[in-house]
Amino acid sequence: MNSEQLSELVVEALEEVKGKDIVRLDVSNMTSVTDYMVVASGTSNRHVKALAEAVAVKAKKAGHRPSGVEGEEGGEWVLLDLGDALVHVMLPRVREFYNLEKLWSLKPTKDRAATDG
Repeated sequence: MNSEQLSELVVEALEEVKGKDIVRLDVSNMTSVTDYMVVASGTSNRHVKALAEAVAVKAKKAGHRPSGVEGEEGGEWVLLDLGDALVHVMLPRVREFYNLEKLWSLKPTKDRAATDG
C-alpha cells in the first residue's frame, strides 16, 4: 500500500464514523516527515477519540500500525502517526485556532537567510 492509498484509507475510516470537514493534503514536496496530512473534526471529545480509534483500527488491519498516538486522554486533538500519513482529529475550536490546513497549504519560499544577508 503506497502513501496515497494509506491516506485514502484514513479518509474512508473518518467518513465511516462521520468525521466532519475532512481535508487531505499532499505535503510530500514540503517535508520529508510524511507524504500526507489528513485533518478532520469531531463534534465532541468522545467523537474525536472514536474517530482516531477508527483510523487506528482500519490502519492496523491494513498492516499500518500507528508509530505514535498523542492526545487521546483529553480528546480535544488526537494525532496519529502512520508514517506516510499524519492524522489530526480535533474539536472545531481547536482546529480553527491552529488552522493546520492553511499552514500546510502555504507555498515554500526561498531561504530567508539567503535573501536577508
